[in-house]
Amino acid sequence: MFLNAIFFGLGIVALVLGAQSLVHGASKFALASGLSPLVVGLTVVAFGTSAPEMAVSTGAVLSGQVDLAVGNVVGSNLFNILFILGISAIIIPLSVHVQVIRQEMPIMLGAGLLLLTMGLDQKISMFEAGIMLCLLFAYTGFLVWQSRKEHSKTDYDDELKPPASNAWDSRWTMQAILIIVGLGLLILGSHWLVNASVSFAKAMGVSDLIIGLTIVAAGTSLPEVAASIAAAVKGERDMAVGNVIGSCTFNLLGCIGLSGLAAGSTGLLLPAALLNFDIWVMIAAFLACLPIFLSGREISRWEGGVFLFYYVAYVTYLVLDAQQNATLQTFSSVMLSFVMPLTIIVFVVMMIKKDNVQGLR
Repeated sequence: MFLNAIFFGLGIVALVLGAQSLVHGASKFALASGLSPLVVGLTVVAFGTSAPEMAVSTGAVLSGQVDLAVGNVVGSNLFNILFILGISAIIIPLSVHVQVIRQEMPIMLGAGLLLLTMGLDQKISMFEAGIMLCLLFAYTGFLVWQSRKEHSKTDYDDELKPPASNAWDSRWTMQAILIIVGLGLLILGSHWLVNASVSFAKAMGVSDLIIGLTIVAAGTSLPEVAASIAAAVKGERDMAVGNVIGSCTFNLLGCIGLSGLAAGSTGLLLPAALLNFDIWVMIAAFLACLPIFLSGREISRWEGGVFLFYYVAYVTYLVLDAQQNATLQTFSSVMLSFVMPLTIIVFVVMMIKKDNVQGLR
């Protein structure tokens, strides 16, 4: 068990360092190729923060741990929305850019509903996985086109210009090395993390799905944690929200798509428990963002606290269910009959107050 814990920790470190190296090298290469920093942020950085999830999910499928692969994707999205946005909003209330509300949120929700629809037969076929990847490429291409269009209307600020030619990472050879090293660390880290997680699941007597939804999901989401919290601390509140929303979309279309292709002709099998509960919780979390984002275009500290509370409640439910704990029914009854209705009432009241304040301005 101790050795597995060491490899689990090394796997997370390798994933984080690999993502950083990949993002750094690819960003410098993209800037040197003439792409704007905005395009790089929406594409390269978004992919980089989702790279650990892609590496772990694909590696899990190739290792025969399909439940771990799909659990990692859904669990990471729940961690992103409820935990990361919650923590970031507690640090500083998060403003939500109008583009996130009008464009990124519907796309993220659509990707979640697409997964649910395609998974009704408890399988994502190679054809369906290919569609997801094509949609991801189309989405990325659209972001590039949109960013170039917007960027053409404005000039570069001095701080957004490509790096000086004498920088240590200005040569394409060094950029290529950073990209290769990053990919290598992602592959190695995913291997260590998957093997250690499977060992944990067996030792603890819980399923690969539960491990994927919780421990692995939190581990692979560390780049998003670092990026969003750092953005919140620096006051870059739009970036903190955009990073989370964009990462969720990349996770759904990229991770599931790539894992489905890796699964081959048998397709990516989805556990019944995931379809009956966890995916619905994920979509509910997506929908919960809409009224919060729309009312005043801000996530307040108390709303962030509610997000964090529900993530803790969700993990508590998974643990109690896995252990078949006697308190599970009581816990579920309290959440469904008291806590959730009370939360909805409070949200409605606060939304009305926010709208009234906005109307008086």
